[in-house]
Amino acid sequence: MGAYRRASGFTLIELLVVFAVMALVVGLVPVAMDRMREGAQYRDVVRTMMGQLRSARDQAVASGQDVQFTVDIAQRRYGLGVDPVYGLPDTLQMKAVTAELEGDEPSTGKLSIRFLPSGGSSGGSVQILRRSGDGVRLRVDWLSGRVTQEAPIP
Repeated sequence: MGAYRRASGFTLIELLVVFAVMALVVGLVPVAMDRMREGAQYRDVVRTMMGQLRSARDQAVASGQDVQFTVDIAQRRYGLGVDPVYGLPDTLQMKAVTAELEGDEPSTGKLSIRFLPSGGSSGGSVQILRRSGDGVRLRVDWLSGRVTQEAPIP
């Protein structure tokens, strides 16, 4: 009965391989989490801004009074009224084009789209861009006040 009995356990090589794989996973998790967070912030801003634009049109029609949507490029804020309340995350960039008749203040970075009780608007667009350069353009039709989502203008 000269059978050899192997001791149970892990070899040093097996332990080193496991530690190397764990170090790789731990190193990649923060990068993946940052990408997920940036993606979630982007989707949240697009959804919120689209909702605010549509809400402005609905409020103007329902109340019979003009409603203003403002983009403050300098302060990185947007929302209804003259003083926007929603902030833009640092990972995103915003560009806007509006009608000149709105009394916009380009020197301060504030631009506005006015929604009218008739359902129309002064028209304009807001681009939301990621660091990679891709993004979306939210366009407001001047005649119908309809808000659409398009590819950004290069």
